[in-house]
Amino acid sequence: MVRFRGNPILKPMEHHRWESRYVFNPAAISLGGRVHILYRAMGEDMISRLGYASSADGYQIDERLPEPVFIPASSLDKCGCEDPRLTVIGGRCLMAYTAFGVIYQIGITSIPIESILEKRWEWGERLYPFPNVKNKNAVIFPRKINGSYVMLHRIDPNIYVAYSRDLRTWRYGYMLMGPRPGMWDCVKVGAAGPPIEVDGGWLLVYHGVDAGRVYRLGVALLDGDDPGRVAYRSEEPVLEPAEDYERFGYVPNVVFSCGAVLLDSRLLIYYGAADAVIGVADYDLNEIIP
Repeated sequence: MVRFRGNPILKPMEHHRWESRYVFNPAAISLGGRVHILYRAMGEDMISRLGYASSADGYQIDERLPEPVFIPASSLDKCGCEDPRLTVIGGRCLMAYTAFGVIYQIGITSIPIESILEKRWEWGERLYPFPNVKNKNAVIFPRKINGSYVMLHRIDPNIYVAYSRDLRTWRYGYMLMGPRPGMWDCVKVGAAGPPIEVDGGWLLVYHGVDAGRVYRLGVALLDGDDPGRVAYRSEEPVLEPAEDYERFGYVPNVVFSCGAVLLDSRLLIYYGAADAVIGVADYDLNEIIP
């Protein structure tokens, strides 16, 4: 694992009221020769909105918009739109996120790929697959499997797999992964970004929390034909808080990812550090999968 020497790649901007305090928990996709990043931001009112930045090489941020691109729109997300995850499928980009109103729950919306490339933020209808159920960390696979959309989601403290034909009606499915007693992920686990299809299955980056509330990242390999089966799960984390910007911040000792991109054989993991800034780390794919 190699942290980018220019970390953090995104910091709060004091003159932007909506992102003046914290930026964290980024989603990332590769489109049109660029890496596009949606990130959670909090400003003076401490309400989460989503900002946009992009990079030509995946490391250096060379574009950042001055206004949020996704904001609360109803009582269901009045306290914030949090932790986006992006999936490109069928000419559209699906976004799963945490809608925080009276409770936190999963929201899903979408936008045409062309709209992202042209910076026209024409989001579609906001769907709530499990109404009034405390739920978060939802990710949607980048293609249908056996005719169904597949989603991972987190009902504390476990990761579940769910299925849908139309993105509206979902079957809860069953538990995929849970905490492991005595290990770095012994309290709860949750998906990071959407799984990435690789030789041998689906590569899932996930976060784990220990009894000291330290957030680390690990990886699992899901079966290519049956994503509800775990073929491999890392014994040790692949990224844990070590640098000062990861250890000290709004919430200390946190590395938390909502997205990664595969560029050639390098996996770039984008992550929030201490819920305050954003960094990127990269791996050779062979270093992660045995």
